Amino acid sequence: MSTAKQPEADLEIAIIGAGVVGLALAIGLSHRNIKVKVYEQSHDFNGFGGGIGFSPNAVRCMNLLQPQLVEAQRKTATPSGDPKNPMDWMVYLDGYSHDATDSSIEEPELFRLYTGHRGFEGCVRAQFRDEMLKILPEGALELGKRVDQIEDHEDGDKVRLHFRDGTIAEADAVIGCDGIRSRTRAFLLGQDHPAVLPSYTHLYALRGLIPMERAIQALGQYKAQNRHIHLGPNAYVITIPVAQGSMLNCVAFVSDPNDWPATAKLTAPATPTEATESFADFGPAVRGIIDAVAHNSPTLDKWAIFDSHAHPAPTYARGRVCIAGDAAHAAAPHHGAGAGCGMEDGLALASLLAQVGNGPNKAAALRAALASYSSVRLERTHWLVESSRFLGDMLVWKNPSTGRDFEKCSRELYTRSHKIWDFDERGMLRELEEEYQRRLNGDGPVLQTLPEGVPV
Repeated sequence: MSTAKQPEADLEIAIIGAGVVGLALAIGLSHRNIKVKVYEQSHDFNGFGGGIGFSPNAVRCMNLLQPQLVEAQRKTATPSGDPKNPMDWMVYLDGYSHDATDSSIEEPELFRLYTGHRGFEGCVRAQFRDEMLKILPEGALELGKRVDQIEDHEDGDKVRLHFRDGTIAEADAVIGCDGIRSRTRAFLLGQDHPAVLPSYTHLYALRGLIPMERAIQALGQYKAQNRHIHLGPNAYVITIPVAQGSMLNCVAFVSDPNDWPATAKLTAPATPTEATESFADFGPAVRGIIDAVAHNSPTLDKWAIFDSHAHPAPTYARGRVCIAGDAAHAAAPHHGAGAGCGMEDGLALASLLAQVGNGPNKAAALRAALASYSSVRLERTHWLVESSRFLGDMLVWKNPSTGRDFEKCSRELYTRSHKIWDFDERGMLRELEEEYQRRLNGDGPVLQTLPEGVPV
């Protein structure tokens, strides 16, 4: 953690959750001389957390939040291919069609997507998080803090947080960055609201980090050292080099006709046989990489893919409490854009909160700022959730509008990806400023306080 001290600020913000979005937001707020405290329910940061990639819009927003975030991302990112001449394409292959008598690991190319120079590089999530922790001001993070209740009364000076350990904290506003099963979302909407629980997308993922030597055996050197997506019916596999090229991050998505209860654990044990059987009809290259995933770890889990598609949150803010990132708009990972949209959220919130003063109307200004954030961010983030569902179906050849017409698939991928990547973040900031001023002047609804009786 940075040795920099917390600013002597008039505004104090509590962030629930120390994931990528929560930490980035905390760093951005501190950069704007806003005092921040991040509360994380875990007692440590054990677990590698898999790989993560940042789209161009995410990198631009991180740069506006705090330029050191981009430095941290670049430090941990792995260029695809030769670092001096990176391969700036996402290449989609037919990982399924093959001659059963041929053991070749060749896979026909179906289409490709240009990402721009170093436009979508992967890194190990834990490594990026560790670099962010070096930027976070000293004393800004508390571990082992599970929120049981949030109180935001219209006539109250502060928002109060009650923790499972019996302690209480206060802040001028609370931002929930606590993920797909956000407790803050339940406080904000009311425990019985349908948007409190996410919905199963009927896909699960098998994840693994494979030593590069083993990956080259399965895929060949070129495919192992460059980004590829291996498609087929009812399943597909993403392979991206990470950890400065020493590991291959592999995520294998499998269609699942069964239900997965929203209140159950998001992971379930899987066996190597179960993993390999899911890809038994695929070509030798995919079978080889799945075999490496299945046997490279002492434990193998299925990760259920949930999202907020069935019941999107109607608002991201109420009173002086709001939600951001997956807590607000959990999307399936097929665009690789969830963290990127979370960075957009972070930039939006940091820019608004930097405008809130410390006068007698500070509470009203905070309500107007958070309501403005929700109003501006809802449409784009709801679209992302829908588009991620569309893309997931397309990549497992189950989307009725594209099927196996790969020209259509390529067009859909290009159009949807560029809607994400070509985002006008400075235009968003102007829109936020206009909306904030409008609400400050009393021209717009502001949800005042949290629903009563919603501790969880």
